[in-house]
Amino acid sequence: MIEIIQAGGWLMLPIILCSIVAVAITLERIWTLQRRRVLPKDMTMRVWDWARDRQLDQKHLAVLAANSPMGRVLAAGLANRHQSRYVLKEIVQDTGRHVVHELERYLNSLGTIAAVTPLLGLLGTVIGMVKVFTAITTAGVGNPGVLAGGISEALITTAAGLCVAIPSLIAYRYLRGRVDALVVEMEKEAMKLVDALHGAPPADVATTPGRTTK
Repeated sequence: MIEIIQAGGWLMLPIILCSIVAVAITLERIWTLQRRRVLPKDMTMRVWDWARDRQLDQKHLAVLAANSPMGRVLAAGLANRHQSRYVLKEIVQDTGRHVVHELERYLNSLGTIAAVTPLLGLLGTVIGMVKVFTAITTAGVGNPGVLAGGISEALITTAAGLCVAIPSLIAYRYLRGRVDALVVEMEKEAMKLVDALHGAPPADVATTPGRTTK
């Protein structure tokens, strides 16, 4: 393995570094984006139990916000439950955007790795071919050993770049799909909360010219 890395030249170092970062991001996001960590099953039931027992105070809302990303959204809505439906939805959606941003953390970096590593491999191919033609110019084509270094560098870096890029792209697409699915579920739960707190839009919002409920 060390011989292969050495034969690939200095471009193998950034490719290896990208592979380590990609593995770390993938494992961290798989752990973080578990459904039970983002959308705990008993969270909604617990919230309604607190509402029934009139325990929706700051202490319980703080516990709810620290529980999970979905808890942050529900806590923001419950903390402003006395606002109008329009204002409440804006607050919930704004909190949801911050939560989604956190769920998507590092995914852009993973996508960048998936896009950059093939280019690094291509750059290694170009450098290797330059070495081959330089060797041909100086030593001719009669000595295969002189050409072997450049050819091996070209092939190894290309293969290494693809070996990193393909799994990284698969992981990126998978994690992006998981985030999208979780966001849809969070939106459903948030709208259930808004509908429960405000069964219908207030008159001042529904009849104000130029303003529509979202």
